[in-house]
Amino acid sequence: MSDAGHPGPVAPVRRGNLRWAICALLFFSVALNYICRNIIGILKMPLSNELHWSESDYAHVASAFQFAYAFGYLFGGRLMDRIGVKRGLPLAVFCWSLASAAHGLCALLPRGGTVTLALPLISTAALTVPLTVLGFVAARVTLGLAEGGNFPAAIKAVAEWFPVRERALATGLFNAGTNAGAILCPFAVPRLYDVWGWPVTFYVTGALGVFWLAAWWWLYEAPERHRRLAPAELAYIRADQPPAAEPKVTVPWMILLRHRAVWAYIAAGILAGPVWTIYMFFLPDFLQKYHHLDLVAVGDWTAVFYFVASFGGVAGGWLAGYLLGRGWSLNAARKVSLLACALAVVPIFLAPSVPAVWLTVLIVGIAGSAHQGWSANLFSFVSDTMPRQAISSVVGLGGFVSYFTGGVVAELIGLILQRTGSYASIFTAASLMYLLSLLILHLLVPRIGGAPRA
Repeated sequence: MSDAGHPGPVAPVRRGNLRWAICALLFFSVALNYICRNIIGILKMPLSNELHWSESDYAHVASAFQFAYAFGYLFGGRLMDRIGVKRGLPLAVFCWSLASAAHGLCALLPRGGTVTLALPLISTAALTVPLTVLGFVAARVTLGLAEGGNFPAAIKAVAEWFPVRERALATGLFNAGTNAGAILCPFAVPRLYDVWGWPVTFYVTGALGVFWLAAWWWLYEAPERHRRLAPAELAYIRADQPPAAEPKVTVPWMILLRHRAVWAYIAAGILAGPVWTIYMFFLPDFLQKYHHLDLVAVGDWTAVFYFVASFGGVAGGWLAGYLLGRGWSLNAARKVSLLACALAVVPIFLAPSVPAVWLTVLIVGIAGSAHQGWSANLFSFVSDTMPRQAISSVVGLGGFVSYFTGGVVAELIGLILQRTGSYASIFTAASLMYLLSLLILHLLVPRIGGAPRA
């Protein structure tokens, strides 16, 4: 007490920052996730040349990941809820690191060996593929299934470790790992390949997960049981959380499918969502073929593409918020934002015909950035139109449909390249998908307003 009988100055409470170290672990897991999935696109040309793959062979490898990731995305969240983040996330990282390294073991398979697979849906058809393709497909399927658990686990960890007021910031920070991984992969992989070849490149990327696992087991524990978490920080984490978890309400699929907004979201997932497949698995090959670059230059320009694309999610979300702040209706702000993103993609049809590589990357980079802005507004469209208890289910369903369709698209791209050797029709189709998606969305949901009741 002071002489005047009033309390003296209160010393600030030292809360600690252990929760941000947990966020850093999540950031690096996401970055590793993107490095391991994107490496195949960077190495498409040397793998195809050395292992004598056709365009269709490579397409089988690319689509295998997409199909598997669709199911991993759909069921990964349920696995994390069942076994918890402490065991679930390292299990996922261990499995995808092992799968990434297993790509390198395919070098031990006979180069001239083939296997014939019967196609059960077509009784008289069979598919003959090289053994190396089958090995890569097995590794990619394991990779896709394991990586599907990453984002649900990261979001669950944020909910455990952060107060409500900091969760959006923490989510944004760990999600920035997607950009870091996508930029680092094309920069580092060609240089690793030049020194050690492709098998060791896969071993190195797989081994990175071992370091992450060591850090995770050393640092991570649930907040209530963490020995290094200060009581003040634990109190801060729990301060604005509800005293008891809200009861989980599951909306039956048949009820969800009665809503036009769900079909609009699914349509956008089928048409526009798989365009990202072009960038992830085929952009390096496109740059090499059209501009005759070496692998290091291809990687550097691909890194520039991902750097440009990384700004789109923020810009797309800002535009919708700006329009709402100017007094626009939710319907107008959301659809105009989607329209702006859709129009920014249209010039991508010019990419195969421009002579300068920097201009090609600029055109494709703006389209990739627009895709990110489109995705941000499309996720918000679900929140705009669906009851709260149905949002996760709709997003999960849309993600499954989008990634599964991405697998089909990868196969179609392989067939087109096999027959024509040209990316022109591929980029032309991509330039129209967003406008077509928006048209369908507008026809199904003429006015975005209050969420319907399920």
